[in-house]
Amino acid sequence: MVEFAYPWLILALPLPLFAYFLLPAYKERKSSVKVPFFRRLVELTGEKPSRGAVVLERMLFQKAWLLVSWGLIVVAMAKPQYVGEPIVIEKSGRDLMIAVDLSGSMEATDFLNEKSEQIDRLTALKSVLTEFVARREHDRLGLIVFGDAPFLQAPFTEDHQTWLTLLTETQAGMAGMSTALGDAIGLSIKAFEHSDTENRVLVVLTDGNDTGSKVPPVDAAKVADQLGVTIYTIAIGDPETAGEEALDIDTLQRIAEITSGGYYQALDREQLEYVYGQINELEPAIFESLSYRPKQSLHHYLLSIVMVGYLLFFSLMTFVSYNNQRGMTDV
Repeated sequence: MVEFAYPWLILALPLPLFAYFLLPAYKERKSSVKVPFFRRLVELTGEKPSRGAVVLERMLFQKAWLLVSWGLIVVAMAKPQYVGEPIVIEKSGRDLMIAVDLSGSMEATDFLNEKSEQIDRLTALKSVLTEFVARREHDRLGLIVFGDAPFLQAPFTEDHQTWLTLLTETQAGMAGMSTALGDAIGLSIKAFEHSDTENRVLVVLTDGNDTGSKVPPVDAAKVADQLGVTIYTIAIGDPETAGEEALDIDTLQRIAEITSGGYYQALDREQLEYVYGQINELEPAIFESLSYRPKQSLHHYLLSIVMVGYLLFFSLMTFVSYNNQRGMTDV
């Protein structure tokens, strides 16, 4: 489909007619040659001298091309453009932050892989997270790791392959041996402050209780709720452990309750997979559709026709004039 960016300029088409009928004709004065025998010349030729003007007549082709070129120029000024079929781009409507506990207890080998071999908690978590992320292909993902302190491993990105690479490179204990759960939630809140979407989800995976946060986890959850962040807490490992490695189930449940999220417990890899399946069902993919129609300007084609036409016409008239002059010389 073709449409005009400035259709009102089409009104300029009749301007030459107004100029032709309303404006006076162009006049040009030229010096004449005075001869002393003018009277004698008149008598010999039998012409009667009088005042007048010579009106140059254009050829029919010139008149026709003048009208055509003016029409092309006016249409070009209106800027015709070809409008293509609508193109719809679906953009993710959700930012999903994953907060992973990298405390020393994540090295505990109490999980089984697909071959029933003993693996540590972090390895199991990475494996299941890879499958989970594959189902969230349209979400913008972020990654926070925490131990003694939280660190933003990956800001929100649509490049899931890079995100997975950064997750794979994490090691238990690289962020310290403690569990700063409250500070990890606080860092997530800071990351969400720069998010343009209102669909904000935080998934926290931990196998211990908060042992070193400056901000209590429950207080951080209240702030997250005010910013519209939904938190899903996942407790990994044996809930009967004691000491610093003991799971603070009450706190994790309270965090999820405050933010209208959910609390889950994963004692093995199968339960961890089930938890991610549940989150997928609770947080279906949300899309923001952007639609546009590509436009290609056509005005330069019209101007090119005018330019090429004038060049050809000028070349033709030059050739004709040259032949006429040559013919007169030969005579």
